[in-house]
Amino acid sequence: MKVVAFNGSPKQKGNTYHAIKMVAEELEKEGIEVEIVHVGNKVIRGCLACGACAENNNEKCVIDDEVNEWIQKMKAADGILLGSPVHYSAIGGTMKSFLDRAFYVAKTGILRHKVGAAVVAVRRSGGVPTFNQLTNYINYAEMLIPTTNYWNVIHGTAPGEAVNDEEGKQIMRVLGKNMAWLMKLVENGKETVKEPESENKIFTNFIR
Repeated sequence: MKVVAFNGSPKQKGNTYHAIKMVAEELEKEGIEVEIVHVGNKVIRGCLACGACAENNNEKCVIDDEVNEWIQKMKAADGILLGSPVHYSAIGGTMKSFLDRAFYVAKTGILRHKVGAAVVAVRRSGGVPTFNQLTNYINYAEMLIPTTNYWNVIHGTAPGEAVNDEEGKQIMRVLGKNMAWLMKLVENGKETVKEPESENKIFTNFIR
């Protein structure tokens, strides 16, 4: 089994990276491969709201950049880990541009029932709102979400300081253990428990 993790920090080995690595170490102990993709240092433009990905139905965004490669990595993986720093109590801009586009393409169901989790690195506050925003993508894609013993936020300012946050480190360890366990449950249950049928999305508005 394999997890692909996306580092949304501009810093390659900042505290977001360290949070991801803490989860990855627990996954790897359970024999699960982890690939970390650095998103936050790329130039990724936001969604055009053109709807062409839904019209073409080819698992691609019409903006032909790294996002299309990352979508296929997500499709091929058994689990997905999203990591972001906090920018103004929100997801880092480059990471959000990637997620908006990738998860809109994923409306076709390519991520359905994969295991997905999110982690956040923050200096002081805004971690929980950012964690909630990341989790919104996972929930919308009908993914399965492992839990831990607190919100998935670790604290640190300078790169590497997060390794001194003992509670944060425990949160990441427990998340990694639970993520590995859930992935194995899904894998081992495929032959014995019937997957619920997918329903076509119903879209409504409130304008009469």
